[in-house]
Amino acid sequence: MSEARLSAKLEVSGLLRSTESAGGFGVVLSKGEPDGGTILVVLMNNQKLSRVFERMPQLDGNRKWTAVKEQDADNANELNSYLQRRATQDPDLWIVELTIADGERLVLNRG
Repeated sequence: MSEARLSAKLEVSGLLRSTESAGGFGVVLSKGEPDGGTILVVLMNNQKLSRVFERMPQLDGNRKWTAVKEQDADNANELNSYLQRRATQDPDLWIVELTIADGERLVLNRG
């Protein structure tokens, strides 16, 4: 059975608060549809883009945070191009940037 889904706006707010309470910094780069928009989380560590996470549907109906893109050290613009393409394809998309050490723990531990 699938899990109850928080609104995108509430989930983004929770991500930002968790990041800030853990000593990090978070910012919304692109606001999407408040209720059902897809959320991309860009995790930065030491001011380097590292990984992009998105909740992906699973066979059991749940949605699991999954790393969908990593920055290529030889092509720093590739990740920005990816984010721009996704935003163009999905006007309901939220893009949230979190700058915090070990940010995966904040994203992956969110039910």
